[in-house]
Amino acid sequence: MYQCIIADDHLVERALLTSYIKKIPSLHLVAECKTGLEVLTILKDQPIDIVFSDVDMPDLTGIELVKTLKNPPVFVFISSFPEYAAEGFNLDIIDFAVKPISFDRFVKAVNKSIEYIELKKSATHSTASIQHESTEDYFFIKDNKGVTKVETHNVLYIESMGDFSKIHTQDQKTMVMLVGLKNAETQLQSKRFIRVHKQYLVNAEHIIQVLANEIILTNKVVIPLSNAYKQLLNETVIDKLLLKRF
Repeated sequence: MYQCIIADDHLVERALLTSYIKKIPSLHLVAECKTGLEVLTILKDQPIDIVFSDVDMPDLTGIELVKTLKNPPVFVFISSFPEYAAEGFNLDIIDFAVKPISFDRFVKAVNKSIEYIELKKSATHSTASIQHESTEDYFFIKDNKGVTKVETHNVLYIESMGDFSKIHTQDQKTMVMLVGLKNAETQLQSKRFIRVHKQYLVNAEHIIQVLANEIILTNKVVIPLSNAYKQLLNETVIDKLLLKRF
């Protein structure tokens, strides 16, 4: 089960979210908090997967709360003020919903949160594999003509084509393989391929620049970067190699 917290200074809003959480078997409500400081206290004592938080709260706002945390859990902001959305997404929250939130909209936020959590687990395993396993620098794909060897370093990105996927290479060639993107992602985890959008896997070796909503690859190829995968990219690839001021 996924451990979660509600943070809202209004009793009615907390009661609504509590009733929603009770309807979802995969969620376990650890606590209802009235302030950001209460959330901080709980996060120090036990691991939490998801925080469903208001933005405008006493002591600490939801935005200040996220900024305070070095490694925050997944945050979903639920607020009466949509103008907070942009700043929230700049902090890599997973979702923003406007009050009053319906059950269907809440379920959508939960599903996005769980998808991200599982992706992060998968990426963590992938990083460990990269660091500790000796892997070949190529793989084979099957197409309508037979089996073809693909050099990993030559692949820029892989694009979804429904049940199939298209490989794009440095030399501007393309190859269609009879494997969907999700299956390709699973099988290429140990070769530094990472999902950055529902339609794209990129080879981390070829990332030149990460912008707000897109990634620049070798040869100035531009790939869209979705909010759902941005934090994952930062945590599993960028932050590990980023030079920092001490």
